[in-house]
Parts: sequence; structure tokens; C-alpha cells
Amino acid sequence: MEQFFNTYFDFSLMGEYFGDVLEGFWWTIRLSIFGGALALIWGLILAVLRQAPGKALAPVRWIVIAYIDCLRGIPMLLTLLLIYGGLGTLQSEGTIPKWLGLPEFLGWPPYFWYGVMALTLVYGAYMAEVYRAGIESVPRGQMEAARSLGMSHNQAMRFVIVPQAVRRVIPPLLNDYIALMKDTSLVSVISMPEVVRIGSDIYSTTFNPSALTLGAILFLVVTLPLARLVDWQIKRQDEKFQRGMA
Repeated sequence: MEQFFNTYFDFSLMGEYFGDVLEGFWWTIRLSIFGGALALIWGLILAVLRQAPGKALAPVRWIVIAYIDCLRGIPMLLTLLLIYGGLGTLQSEGTIPKWLGLPEFLGWPPYFWYGVMALTLVYGAYMAEVYRAGIESVPRGQMEAARSLGMSHNQAMRFVIVPQAVRRVIPPLLNDYIALMKDTSLVSVISMPEVVRIGSDIYSTTFNPSALTLGAILFLVVTLPLARLVDWQIKRQDEKFQRGMA
């Protein structure tokens, strides 16, 4: 048991490298905030486009469905590598502008924004399905009532259906955000100095994985409160449902 704690919980090593691991974790937080926010927006756009009415917009629905199916079926690591390798190559050949091929917004390096792009594209597809479930759970009579008041389809979606749908799907969206935050570790494969990359570098130097354990603890500090928030949201919705039934 002593050997186990010396291997995984070497507090002197954790203290020595705490600043380095924390700096890597701040990159993880930034990735999850930017990627999560953009994925929420992109997912809602996809869900609304998938609900577009009429035969004229059928091609739009097909394209959105194909996009969602493809991005959910491809591993995020592969998507990340395609973005990392493709955008740099296209920019060097002059096919796309530099701001897209080698983005450096806010003074942050391109590999950060490649990670944000991958998180947005992949988790936007997952969140689109969550939004779709919320939209389809709103009673059809809500749309009919809005249209009878003179609203267009777009107005009804904007002011009546989508607000109700978003409130219904907050718990699963939070679950997706927790998964997104954990998947930020994949960005380490393109040399992003996030917490897993920093921990791995320290391990290769010290031959002790305690820095990785410290990174895991930092993840738990954030994800456990989010998990409890999901439970609270589910309980709150159940109580509202029970009151409605009563």
C-alpha cells in the first residue's frame, strides 16, 4: 500500500509541479468554455435547421442529418487530426486565408483553436440531437396556437418552441458538457500544453505518475459539482412534472 501511494500520490512531487499542472489545466478550462459555448450555439442552429418545414427545405434537412450522423460516427480524435493537418496544408497552399488556416485570435496559438473547432463540430452534432429531442417533446398544440395568433413558423420557433425546448434539455446538455470537458485531453496529441500533456511530460521526466493524478483531481474538482448540478436539475424537473400531474 505504501508503494501504491508513493507511486500515485507523491505529494512532494505534486507540490513541486503544481504550478505547471495548474497552467495546463487553465488551457483545459479555456478549451471547454470556448468549445462548449460554440457547440451549444452550433447544435441549436443544426436542430432548428433540421426542423425546417416544407419540401423546398428538404435538401437542408438532409444535409443537416448527414452532417450529424457523420460527425457522431467519426471519432473526435480523427476529426481533430483532420482539422490540424488539413487547415495548415490548405493555408500554406493559399487555398484558405491565414486567419482560418493558422488562427491566432486573442493571441492564443493555432492548436488551441484547432481544438475548439473539433469540439464545436463534434459536440455540436451531439447537442443538436439533444435539442431536437427537446423540440419534439413540446406539444404540437403549442406550434398550432402560435400560428393561430399570426406568428410565422420562424417566429413560433423563436419565441414559443425553442425556449421551452431548451429548458427541458438542460440536464442532458450539462452531461454533454462534462463529456466535452474530458475530451479536451485529446488535444494533447497536437502538442497542446493542456493538463494531460503537461502531466505526461512530467511523468516522462520523473517516472512517477503523480502529476497525472493531480490532473485527475483538478478534473474532479470541476466535473463533480457539474454532475451534482445535473442531478438537481433532473430532480427539479421531476418535481415540476409531478405538480403538473397533480
